[in-house]
Parts: sequence; structure tokens; C-alpha cells
Amino acid sequence: MTRITYDIVEHDGGFAYKVGDVFSETFPTHKAAHEAAAQAAQRQQVSGTSTGIEYETRDGVWHQEVAEGEDRPEAVVEDNLKD
Repeated sequence: MTRITYDIVEHDGGFAYKVGDVFSETFPTHKAAHEAAAQAAQRQQVSGTSTGIEYETRDGVWHQEVAEGEDRPEAVVEDNLKD
């Protein structure tokens, strides 16, 4: 199972959550950023419906697959900042 981590960080004079190298919007407080990350992590784990997807790889080859709606990642919030 894939695991997605939402890290709480200081950002642009406030706080944000970060997934990989991507930052959320800036929140004025640590608590607000943590709550937003927890909500995003919860939504990330909600099942959907299975659907067909089509994508092109770098070599120009198109692929068709079925994305299973029940195949959701584990999403966690890591917060090493002190209040």
C-alpha cells in the first residue's frame, strides 16, 4: 500500500503542510495548518468508483488501465513542530 505523508512546516511567515516538494497554502497558525492537513489526509483515503484511465508515457506510448476506486493510499500527518 502506498503511504502519503503530510508534513507540517513553517512557510511564508506562517505554516503549511507539505507533500513531497509541494506546499499547501499558508495558514496563519500551526493549529490551522495541522487541522487542514488532517482533513486532506482523511479525504485522500476516501474510496471512489473504479474507472478507466488513459495516459501517455515519456516514450510516446499510450496505456489504458482501470483505476480501482478502493485502491487508496494510507495518508498520515507528521508534525514535528512545537506549539
